[in-house]
Amino acid sequence: MRPPATISLTPGKRILFLTKDPEVIRKQLAGELDLRMEDVSVDDLLDDINTDAMTPAWVCFDHDPAEIAKNAYAGLIVDGERVVPERALRDGNFEVIVSGLRKGVGSSRETAAQCEKWSGIKLVIAASFAPIHARNNINLGTLMGDHAMLARLQDGESIALAEFFEEYDAITQLIVQHGGLFPFAKALAANEVELPVAVSQERPMTMAEKVLSAHLVEDAGRTVRPGEPVVVNVDAGYSHEFTTAQVHTFLAEEYGADYAIANPSKFAIFEDHLIYADEVKRMLPFMGKIQTLRDLQNDFQTHTGCLSFAARDGVSPGICHQVAREKFIEPGEFVQATDSHTCMGGGSNSLAWGVGATEYANLVQSGFTVVEVPESIRFEMTGKLDVGCTAKDVILHILATFAKREDTLKRVMEFGGPGLASLDMDERATLANMATECAARTGIVESDAQTLAWIAERRGDDVTAESLASKAVAPDAGAHYDGGVHTIDLSAIKPMVAHPGDPDRGIPSDPTNGALIEEIGEVAIDIAYGGSCTAGKETDLDLYAQVMSEAAEAGLHVADHVQFLIQFGSKDVEDYARDKGYLDVFAKTGVRIIAPGCGACIGCGPGVSDSDLQVSVSAINRNYKGRSGPGRLYLASPLTVAASAVRGHIAAYSPGMFTA
Repeated sequence: MRPPATISLTPGKRILFLTKDPEVIRKQLAGELDLRMEDVSVDDLLDDINTDAMTPAWVCFDHDPAEIAKNAYAGLIVDGERVVPERALRDGNFEVIVSGLRKGVGSSRETAAQCEKWSGIKLVIAASFAPIHARNNINLGTLMGDHAMLARLQDGESIALAEFFEEYDAITQLIVQHGGLFPFAKALAANEVELPVAVSQERPMTMAEKVLSAHLVEDAGRTVRPGEPVVVNVDAGYSHEFTTAQVHTFLAEEYGADYAIANPSKFAIFEDHLIYADEVKRMLPFMGKIQTLRDLQNDFQTHTGCLSFAARDGVSPGICHQVAREKFIEPGEFVQATDSHTCMGGGSNSLAWGVGATEYANLVQSGFTVVEVPESIRFEMTGKLDVGCTAKDVILHILATFAKREDTLKRVMEFGGPGLASLDMDERATLANMATECAARTGIVESDAQTLAWIAERRGDDVTAESLASKAVAPDAGAHYDGGVHTIDLSAIKPMVAHPGDPDRGIPSDPTNGALIEEIGEVAIDIAYGGSCTAGKETDLDLYAQVMSEAAEAGLHVADHVQFLIQFGSKDVEDYARDKGYLDVFAKTGVRIIAPGCGACIGCGPGVSDSDLQVSVSAINRNYKGRSGPGRLYLASPLTVAASAVRGHIAAYSPGMFTA
């Protein structure tokens, strides 16, 4: 349904202010309090509301609108209790919801936007939005505005619809006017929409701009610029058992039961996220729903003939992002998938980012998609990391500085410079992987001989370094970066640990004495976890094994009160670790090994905490409250995680630390 030409508040409908004081939220939900914008300051409102808080993993086991709406904000927990009880948003007669900065950070799960829309929310107000979440709102037809607009609406003003989209690109404006992506796509297919004609002016381009330019459906190769709407072909994509059911359902609803997708050989399904959910006690009640998701994904794969990376005999081939870079992502490609860590493909010099189920369904049906050319920010690497530091420490440093002040927000993070040569392909993938934690559009890393050789080694005989080189992209001399060019001296990076709650809460450590700076002190841990797409790669296994080998030589093992779990990112990584003899080292030192998959990173596998009293140190990508169990979770590098597992408390690694 198209939105009206002017937007007003509906008499009798309510507005929910998500404040930092949970009691104020509870009183609003109970009907005891109604607020106006003038009653609160922006500082009173919750910042960084992540998609795990809006719809935690177990809510995503449903693809039914009523069930998703019922559990809106089920992950917003204070003192062990839901701030927003079951059905409270849906039954509260709300049409507007209000928060602070960076609404919707974290996972790309569209259920986060759906839970509000399907609860009756028509307008979402925030100081800023994470890019994937904002796009999901647009695709679903939910309007977004700022606090000043809400104040005007509460004063009785009607605001022209155009004000809600005037800062968007021309095609996104059309999507908003049509009430969402599917209505727009149908109008476009029926020749009822005239797309804007671009005026191209020659200018040097960034890597992201060059990839999009090369993929234009019409006039490929012409110059593009930030803010310009473009229609581009998609080289590859994938979904997983968390998301495929909705993709399948949406396509059947919109295009009929006999729908087809444009290029099935380019798109894949993965069974990786929920493969070990049955090993987590609190997930057991949901196993029936999880099986339904698996069944619907299998139906989608059979129906479309797309590539299958489903589990065999209960064993996953690996995490989608890791397997994709091993098997099919190549330099210069444009990749879209239903997961926020799709950006990991940027480590292979591709332009890759996550999208919601609606957007993915639309692009697999057509083979192309509509995007706004994003701005870029460049990180110029110099020097070389000290022993004890990793790419994870680099990205935690960037999070704590550039991301925290929103320099990276909605921008493509471009990585290059002479220091890049000192980082191997797995470390580069870590940088690109966590661009989404920076609320960036994505990350992309310059290509070099190492890039081409690494990919060619993992492909068939028909893929060579020379053939890949012709596809690689590099920035033009003089390319403009709206976020600036920033030098990262790798030699100045210290081991980083991020406080529980948000990846941008990192602080550097002092590895000279094997302990963190006084701000953290000696934090005893219960769980150390090494795995996920971020830290389950071959180089990560090298780092875990390095620390545990040194511990074994010193006659040490995992501390008695600590569980140390290492999970492989893929079957290829597992084979690599076995060939290197790492499994023997891990067995000798008391490490538990887990077959490939996502698991603890999304709270659906071994390594999650069982109570809020437990403390974890983890090499995963994000540490939002409740993401990996109810306990407190610190983020750190593979080296720090392994060193902490032996010490029994959070400790930065340094050579010889176990014999000093």
